[in-house]
Amino acid sequence: MMIRRNISKITQNHWHNGFLGTGHRAMAVLDGVPYKDSDPFVLFMDDSLNLPGGEPVGGAHPHAGFETLSLVLEGNEKDWKTGSFELMTAGKGIIHTEEITSKQKLRMLQVWLVLPPEKRYAQPFLQRMLLEDVPKIKTDTYEIRVYSGSSNGLISPLKNHTPFTLVDFRLDNRAVVSQEIPSHYNGLVYVLKGSVKAGDKIINAEQAGWLDKATEDGDTEIQFEALENDTHFVLYAGQPHNVPVVHHGPFVADTMEDIAQMYRDFRQGKFPHLNDLPSEQKITSFSESRKSIIN
Repeated sequence: MMIRRNISKITQNHWHNGFLGTGHRAMAVLDGVPYKDSDPFVLFMDDSLNLPGGEPVGGAHPHAGFETLSLVLEGNEKDWKTGSFELMTAGKGIIHTEEITSKQKLRMLQVWLVLPPEKRYAQPFLQRMLLEDVPKIKTDTYEIRVYSGSSNGLISPLKNHTPFTLVDFRLDNRAVVSQEIPSHYNGLVYVLKGSVKAGDKIINAEQAGWLDKATEDGDTEIQFEALENDTHFVLYAGQPHNVPVVHHGPFVADTMEDIAQMYRDFRQGKFPHLNDLPSEQKITSFSESRKSIIN
């Protein structure tokens, strides 16, 4: 019999001015949540950009020791396409440029996913998935998009160092869906619009509901029921590493000595630029793996 998962707590943070200046609002979804509860996710930003353009904002910056997950909720249909997803494995180190000079209206969820200790220094790798390549189920009352892991019989083609599930749900009022989750996964349900009953709790827009800890091994299941039309939420759940990490600036490592070495490697020019990765270190089309069910 499937083990039922519920929500143990609900957290809500607030919008603040983002690092890109005028027109950038950001919400740090994990603020106030101990890493032992969010493991393997170490950062979760909801970024809303309505930039006026003009002077360049952003720029080149390094990352190392983790992976970035970028889900585009509203894109500019050029560099960032609505519904697309990018997983960048920084691993042993990479340089990434996000410089904006033109007027932009974007909304993205950006999450940092910790690499397993034995894969902390993996080769940098990039995976990009367009909306048309995302496995999905669409009915008259709901749509489910499977970016990583599996949901309701669909499996994402994304390659993972740290196993994690990322599913986007869009439900009409009173629509009911469920999601299977391995019992040992930590995770959260983040509501973008409307409200949903997740397990035994109601989660409203801009709130995160945290999965409770399962006491038995095996697969678990949580049920969702939309309480408003156009309810939109995402589920992030992942396999915890259960080891402490140090997070400092753009790096994640096991110790501060490792962080210092990452800074030295960066200053010595040992990090390649994302744009210069060879073809064998990137996947930019999942067309051959596409799966879609229309009911």
